[in-house]
Amino acid sequence: LCRGGLAERLCRLQNRERSAISFWRHQCLSDDKIPPDNPGVLIVKILELFEECTIQVAICQQLEQSPAALSPEDAVINAEEPILKVLFTRETAAHLKSRPQDIIHIYPPWQKLLLQNADVPVIMNTYFSQKVLLSEHSETREKTYGLRKMLIRKNIISLAQTFRLDDLDDKLHQESSDNRVPHAPQTHNNSDSKQHPLALGAVNDSLLEMVESQGAVGWREVQVRVVIQRVYCLPAREGYRSHTQGNKPLCAAPVTNSDSPNVRLCLLVQDAYGMFSEVQLQSLSSTDDMEQYCRRWEGKSCCLAGMKILQRTTRERALGLFSLIDSLWPPVVPVKVPGQSQDSEMMTTNLPPPSFCYILTVQSGVIHVEVDEEEQISNLYQPPAVHGLKEILRIDGCNERCSFWAQVLYRRLQTKHSVPIDQREMLLFVTDSTLQNVVDGIPKVVAVSVTASCVLSMEILEALSAGSRLVFFKDALWGNGRIICVERTVLLLQKPLLCSAAGADLSELTGPVRLDELDSTTQASSVCALRGTVVGVNESTAFSWPTCNRCGNGKLEVCPQDRELLYCNQCSEVVTTPVLKMQLEVFLSCPSRSQSTVKVKLLQRTISSLLMSSASEDGTYEVQSVLGKEVGLLNCYVHSITSHPNCVALEEIVLL
Repeated sequence: LCRGGLAERLCRLQNRERSAISFWRHQCLSDDKIPPDNPGVLIVKILELFEECTIQVAICQQLEQSPAALSPEDAVINAEEPILKVLFTRETAAHLKSRPQDIIHIYPPWQKLLLQNADVPVIMNTYFSQKVLLSEHSETREKTYGLRKMLIRKNIISLAQTFRLDDLDDKLHQESSDNRVPHAPQTHNNSDSKQHPLALGAVNDSLLEMVESQGAVGWREVQVRVVIQRVYCLPAREGYRSHTQGNKPLCAAPVTNSDSPNVRLCLLVQDAYGMFSEVQLQSLSSTDDMEQYCRRWEGKSCCLAGMKILQRTTRERALGLFSLIDSLWPPVVPVKVPGQSQDSEMMTTNLPPPSFCYILTVQSGVIHVEVDEEEQISNLYQPPAVHGLKEILRIDGCNERCSFWAQVLYRRLQTKHSVPIDQREMLLFVTDSTLQNVVDGIPKVVAVSVTASCVLSMEILEALSAGSRLVFFKDALWGNGRIICVERTVLLLQKPLLCSAAGADLSELTGPVRLDELDSTTQASSVCALRGTVVGVNESTAFSWPTCNRCGNGKLEVCPQDRELLYCNQCSEVVTTPVLKMQLEVFLSCPSRSQSTVKVKLLQRTISSLLMSSASEDGTYEVQSVLGKEVGLLNCYVHSITSHPNCVALEEIVLL
């Protein structure tokens, strides 16, 4: 928007108007009381209701004063009272929930419009309206009436009639039961002779039409049919836990266990017109449930009801969401075109990608989502396209979503002590057959950065801790030479049943894994193989300490009964044969990086091998005894690379 322009001023005016209406309704008197006399209040009694161009039209009789002592049924129509045509917006109509015989108070600033060749005045600007219930009898009547289905006549005005074309179709003048829309929720029996909780009326297939017609107040009386393209979890600040049983819809229940993971199940859905929307459901009781929802729901059609708009976001505000949407664009099948007949289709080539997306959330206590798990996979569904890591590293674009199947070799938690452990990033070093079989130019192992916003299941975390595992990375983000797992990225131990290989070599590794050797192209925060000759020892960091030979406890104490023995608090026993552990950093001369000082922190087994025949009679070790010895091939993690001084700091690691 141009700052200070007409569009910005209109936007501010609309926001002030919406705020004024919401504030007025909040301060409004309760429905069971009649508001006091107020100059300028228009009192009407509804005689008939119908809908025209998304506007609810009420044929009303104007009353001189509010019939305080009479119920709406006793207020007899007087032919001398003027007849008015009152227009209510869809939001106002949803707030009033009016029906014939209701008494409505319309507060200023309402306006009266007199049309030429029309005897009935039109009342507009009816945002400040209130329905008046005059007795307990009317309250009971409203409750019982709400259980029945009420049909509001919907006038369909054809463009041919508007522009007076000669080829007017006579069928458009006919009014049938198909042109009636339900005004209140209803239930009916399904094929199993059970009440169907989402049977609220005709099913719509356009998200945008639902948003425009229902607004942000919530879809309590209508539903829209969409296809679930992706299922994932997002971190939730506040939430509700969802409970599901089989194919039953989700319903809300407050989170009571603070120890449970605070993540929210989300769906990325697409309608028949290609419109996307993210549906945020309640929090899950366990992150392990995410994988079963992915298998059961992705690719299936579902009906949404009880939704409300949480946010309308754009590409500039949600790059992560739109990178996922772009990976699903264009649609694999032709989509419907708004404004054209349902039979006409549009080619999916050269379609502009969506520029906005609605974030929907659920209303507490309302049925939300029903997935037909027995239905076949929709033709609109786009499964993740699986690529080899070699192919992904050659992608030129930025912020591209990619899916791959890789073996995790090493896991490392980023050591930022100022950040809580559960919010730290994690590096996963992975490889596949496409990288292990290359000769030069492409690394044999790549780092995948897992951000704190990427929700990992306990099953994944346990598998990564246990040992080397094959992991399926779905919808990771590739850009600027890095693969990042961000929001809406899913890690699975099993490859989805529906995925396209996209010509990638997905064969599993058969031989030992090879790492790239340290050279001039090695970067920090990577892994490499190292061999060299010991040219020095960092004596300032070298030390040794005794550990328990049973549990490995490194904090032994002097035994109170015998000062010459050590005692383990964890085992609650005396340690007679402690195991000596050592820390040692050495400087190596590496032919592959001859101009750099290479410092390596060694593991215990390498230290023991290096010092095996170097101990003196008193148990100490001389530096000269280890100089000139060859070490390697070592698997190392690169901590840092500096140019002034030219130094490479590494740490020996054990691959999973």
